[in-house]
Amino acid sequence: MAERASAQVAVDMFERIAEFAEREDETVRFEFINGRIGLRKGTDGSHTTIVMWLVRQCMQARPELDLSPVQGLKVESYRKGRALPDAVLAPVAHFAGQGDWADTEGVLMTVEVTSFDSDTHDRDRVEKPQAYAESGIPVHLLIDRDRRSVLVHSDPDPVVGYRDVQKRQLGDRVVLPEPVGIESDAEELKPYMD
Repeated sequence: MAERASAQVAVDMFERIAEFAEREDETVRFEFINGRIGLRKGTDGSHTTIVMWLVRQCMQARPELDLSPVQGLKVESYRKGRALPDAVLAPVAHFAGQGDWADTEGVLMTVEVTSFDSDTHDRDRVEKPQAYAESGIPVHLLIDRDRRSVLVHSDPDPVVGYRDVQKRQLGDRVVLPEPVGIESDAEELKPYMD
């Protein structure tokens, strides 16, 4: 119980710091994963284009769902982490009234698009997928610009992470399993991977 209480103090302090910093400079965004504060850097135009392409794919295939590119989530065991996915798929208006950091219940999928920085491997390929699996999010999509591939994580386990990870190369058909149930052609992403 002491670990849970100290984690809550750390989370409360993080939220106050993040709120103050973001109020002072709207371009600054912070995350809190594995007990560490991370600075979320601004994205480049190709990164944004990939997220918007995915928004259009989801809207066409599943109009009853929203792919939100701005929603923070309470993640990890005991919801002690705070993550800023590049996008979150949930039912329309699911996040109404939840504030900056929403609970993951009802979230169908998280999306991360790698950036070209030194923290990408640990943050996007290791820590965040584990945090999303611990939170029980059914599907996690990683669009890996460095490796020019798309990874579909599913079957979350709070201890081992996602038990099923399907890697697709650009040009392959990408199938997002239920409860998402969307298929897309990753070929269209090629121009935006550099």
